[in-house]
Amino acid sequence: MTILRLHQKSEFTPSRIPLPSSKSESNRALVIDALTAGENKITNLAEARDTQTMIRLLEKNPPVFDVLDAGTTMRFLTAFASVTNQKKVMTGTARMCERPIGILVDALRTIGAEIHYLNIEGYPPLAIHGLPEQKSDKVKIRGDVSSQYISAMLMIAPILPQGLEIELEGKVGSQTYIEMTLELMAQFGIKYTWEENRIKVSHQAYQPTTFAVESDWSGASYWFSLLACADSGALFLEGLKENSLQGDSKIVEIMDLLGIKSTFEKGGVLLKKQAVKGLKNWDFTHCPDLAQTVAVTCAILGQNSIFTGCESLKIKETDRILALQQELAKFNAELKEIEPAVYQVIPSVTMPRQVQIHTYDDHRMAMAFMPLLTKTEVLIEDPEVVNKSYPSFWKHCELLSIAMDKPTES
Repeated sequence: MTILRLHQKSEFTPSRIPLPSSKSESNRALVIDALTAGENKITNLAEARDTQTMIRLLEKNPPVFDVLDAGTTMRFLTAFASVTNQKKVMTGTARMCERPIGILVDALRTIGAEIHYLNIEGYPPLAIHGLPEQKSDKVKIRGDVSSQYISAMLMIAPILPQGLEIELEGKVGSQTYIEMTLELMAQFGIKYTWEENRIKVSHQAYQPTTFAVESDWSGASYWFSLLACADSGALFLEGLKENSLQGDSKIVEIMDLLGIKSTFEKGGVLLKKQAVKGLKNWDFTHCPDLAQTVAVTCAILGQNSIFTGCESLKIKETDRILALQQELAKFNAELKEIEPAVYQVIPSVTMPRQVQIHTYDDHRMAMAFMPLLTKTEVLIEDPEVVNKSYPSFWKHCELLSIAMDKPTES
């Protein structure tokens, strides 16, 4: 196991962070590009391993799509391979094969895809035998499990001879990611309607266009958190737009309550410290990837906050609820389930001289706990886990003169 030591630092001179591109936008744009035979000009694609895996698989088109640990790549390419009538085996890491995909497979089977599981029903690996003919133009999909299933179906909808109507059942989680998918499709010429719980996309052609991927708001959240927990400083985050397609831009609103003033300027957003207003509660239904960052921030800042909308965290790269509970306890904080699916952050009252964070093969665990260095020395296990979404993360820490030892083996 590799361990990275981060030395304590609580004051930061004004600095600029060249944020990575959004992997959420990148992966959607890549699928759409593949459905238009690569006739688009797409720039600023993400350096994230998930996106690079998508690029490699689409370019080389091997008989086995090994997505490694990339959830979006697994879901999006399962739908893509089906609608393009390919024969593929879909697989990934051991953890990827523990992440459910049955809801998407059921939807694809409803419209005519021939798919069977190679091991456990409802989970990868699976074999795709194409979609010889469309058997239905309507599907029902639960909205409370993963928006990626819905996005995967939406992106292939225009290619289907009969188009597609998706009925969303129950509570819809991560709605902003569904909206992102539809808005990206619209930028490539697709028309759609969304009335109540029904989204309709008729048969039509994607129109080749030029598209530049925005910087990543999920990646930005860690710098918001760092400055919120610091004693002083200012940061300029490059490449962010005020009217973003990304749901994680909600971090601006959240961090306004936790002591950060955001000012959009040409080329990005300027972060400065302000008084903490207090975060009493937050519903993460539509921005679940922010939950870890905000939980750590609240625990450090002494905010006794209530979190809801965290149901999907249990089926991410790890069980993020359990991971948060175990790691917060290491500096005497808690994430307590006070009612079913309702969690309370109980902040730290005493800080150890050193905290070692286990990362659970989850990139967001490493980055979410980085701001703890404003209060104590931090040891991050398996620091290379950030390569999944933000390979330059530790280099960007160095831009802020954060001292870190060369990673060591333990």
